[in-house]
Amino acid sequence: MLPTRHVVTQSQHAPPSAAPGGTDPGPLAYLSWKEAREPMSGIPLPNTQAIFYEQYESARRDEVVGILLALFLGGFGIHHFYLRRTGLGVLYCCFCWTPLPWVLGFIECFFMPGRVREFNAIQAAGIAAALGMSVPQGWGYPVNINVNMPPAGTGQAQGPAPASTLPLAGTLTACKSCHQTNVAGSRFCSACGSTL
Repeated sequence: MLPTRHVVTQSQHAPPSAAPGGTDPGPLAYLSWKEAREPMSGIPLPNTQAIFYEQYESARRDEVVGILLALFLGGFGIHHFYLRRTGLGVLYCCFCWTPLPWVLGFIECFFMPGRVREFNAIQAAGIAAALGMSVPQGWGYPVNINVNMPPAGTGQAQGPAPASTLPLAGTLTACKSCHQTNVAGSRFCSACGSTL
């Protein structure tokens, strides 16, 4: 049986902004005035955040599982297959009759949490890029990493260097040995390695 719609008049379900005593346009084919304002669409709008979480949960790997695979089945290279490193997994399978992959599997169980985190971060970045969104906070590599920052007690200002100390784009230094041009401020030649 098909659902039927009830025909109501605007006076029965008038919007709050309608003035009393206005002109009655006749019966409307809507259930209420709210439905008349928001037309329905046959195409649902995708929720990219929900799609990201769904795809990430199916692609992510667990650290504890990786550790246990490396510890107990590391000689067969199962922990490498778990992280989609099939080349290393096949190599470990070829030499599983020797003690070398078993010893390496035991050693690698200590490195598995970092490898699993790296794998999960790469998966999150790939899924986010496919959906056209940025990786949500906390799903990629750690954010609070200070790279090439001077120690706190040196007295230099934190942040980028002033523009006067940066090498200019047009300033180049020629090597005395091979006559290769190098960026000003370099200590060694990029071509021959001699000191400038």
